[in-house]
Amino acid sequence: MPPALPSDSPNSPFLSQIYLWTVFYETLTFNSRQSATYNQEVLALIDTDGLTKKFGDLTAVENLSLHVDDGEVFGFLGPNGAGKTTTIRMLCCLISKTSGSAKIGGYEIGNEENALRIRKIIGLVPDNVGLYESLTAYENLDYYGTLYKRTDSQRKESNEYFLKLLGLWEKRNALAGTFSKGMKQKLAIARALVHDPEILFMDEPTANLDPEAAKTVREFILDLKKQKKTIFLNTHNLDEAQRICDRIGILNTQFMAVGTPEDLERSIHGRKTVVQLRQVNEAILEALKKLKVKNIIREGNKLTFDVMDPAEENPDVIDAIVAVGGRIETVTVTSSSLEEAYLKLVKEKIQ
Repeated sequence: MPPALPSDSPNSPFLSQIYLWTVFYETLTFNSRQSATYNQEVLALIDTDGLTKKFGDLTAVENLSLHVDDGEVFGFLGPNGAGKTTTIRMLCCLISKTSGSAKIGGYEIGNEENALRIRKIIGLVPDNVGLYESLTAYENLDYYGTLYKRTDSQRKESNEYFLKLLGLWEKRNALAGTFSKGMKQKLAIARALVHDPEILFMDEPTANLDPEAAKTVREFILDLKKQKKTIFLNTHNLDEAQRICDRIGILNTQFMAVGTPEDLERSIHGRKTVVQLRQVNEAILEALKKLKVKNIIREGNKLTFDVMDPAEENPDVIDAIVAVGGRIETVTVTSSSLEEAYLKLVKEKIQ
């Protein structure tokens, strides 16, 4: 039997260890009773509808509806206290939902047997890594592989593969307790993958890491992306989300927006066209007004204005400028940054 552990209150630093004991011990029991077969026909691996979690009078997550497709890297952005970690804990069957529904791989959360099936097909890199520090790196992976009923040959192959891939093979016989924070995080990622899960949940995997360690973790996530692994990534690192994720959801207790990084950037003001001219005169400005060009800003001989579809609108603008004798030097298209979109949406929620 697993040893007793401290309270699993929502803010407990021991929740990740409790999760691991619960997942692996219950999975062992379940394996002896029934096969947990994953429905390969399900395309949307994560589906939620009105998912809500309350802690007393505090609403941590409110009416969350989203879907994540097979092979997609989905990023969850939000400020501290937005509900990102609470969402992952519900989806991983760590804590119960208050209302709404969610399915992981076609299995509804909130059902005991489904929870065990879900835990078979997911891996979790929690915000608190919860390694066994008195075991070596290799022993940590081997232990969890054993609990997942992996064969000796499967464990040997996966242990070596992930330790080498994450640059830990030379440290395989060192105690986990002697590892740096970055090394522990990499070992936690390897642990989450030893059973080859269909879905990988990652809660701030590069938080508090030095730049080199964070870069290694990001590159590993990109490698998993190339392998079409489905990844649900909690992060507050905008650059990380933009480089890694296929789509991004912005959460601040409620779901504020979802889309590709490019879609979110365009969501504030669309795109802008910047035209550098030899000289700007009144005839050029009048020509643009006739085209109903919006929000024209003049800075010397540079004109900036809003466009929704640059490929459709810019040729008409260029023709109009040339028709009145304008000499164009350069034309460029810019868009709002993901940071601007994020800050605008979060600010709207606060107001």
